[in-house]
Amino acid sequence: MAGELVIGGSFSNYRIVSKIGEGGMGEVYLANDTTLERQVALKVLLAEVANDEDRVQRFVREAKAASALNHPNILTVFEVGTFDGAQYIATELIKGKTLRDLMRSGSMSVNEALRIALQVSAALGAAHLAGIVHRDIKPENIMVREDGLVKVLDFGLAKLTERSAITASPEDATRAQFNTQPGLIMGTVAYMSPEQARGNELDARSDIFSLGIVMYELFTGKAPFTGDSQMDVISSILKDEPPSLRQLSPSLPRQLERIVDKTLRKDVDHRYQHDKDLEIDLEDL
Repeated sequence: MAGELVIGGSFSNYRIVSKIGEGGMGEVYLANDTTLERQVALKVLLAEVANDEDRVQRFVREAKAASALNHPNILTVFEVGTFDGAQYIATELIKGKTLRDLMRSGSMSVNEALRIALQVSAALGAAHLAGIVHRDIKPENIMVREDGLVKVLDFGLAKLTERSAITASPEDATRAQFNTQPGLIMGTVAYMSPEQARGNELDARSDIFSLGIVMYELFTGKAPFTGDSQMDVISSILKDEPPSLRQLSPSLPRQLERIVDKTLRKDVDHRYQHDKDLEIDLEDL
């Protein structure tokens, strides 16, 4: 199991080099793929949760969701498997920093921030077209490589969803439903959409709201919804209207203020209905 891995030891077809950290429900290791002779990131399910059927299913769901996607802005999954009773996912190794780390450095220009937002939107667009809602978009799940390429990580809360093969109209097609289990609240509270905080059914527009929170924080340095407890934060998400972008940063473009405002509409029908529309507006800006 994860807690028993030895640096320098072998795990399936991988030789463990070092522990990188923890990600979601698994410990992450730098490893050498002894078959293809390349370095990979190896996420192994934590030993203390390996017997929890629900968490194992979520871990496997992450692997299936991520491996179903093929997009330059989404982490590439090489292999999913089991070794000595432990579930693992082998992925490409990303050399860079999380968006959270970059935000803390405070040295990012508006154009750099826009390029990051655009790439995250493109990644989500690809996921949504494949019938996958991420459900946990936050700065910690966004990596920026040294060359500026963005990678969206951790589909641990993502759920493969059923999409109707027949739609009544083009409008229905753009609003294709991505069903999730009603009444189940999953994700990181500070980046939840109103419908996610209520435990309602989710579709692609929930991820768009979460990306809006990330963009608001990226451009202003402040979270749009805050509170002293998780319940206070949820209450703020459901009820409060955050200060406008230019109220906090007057030098920001009005078009950017309009874009972020539209991602953060509490009524899903007033929000961006499709990632492509958001991408076009970001590209125009």
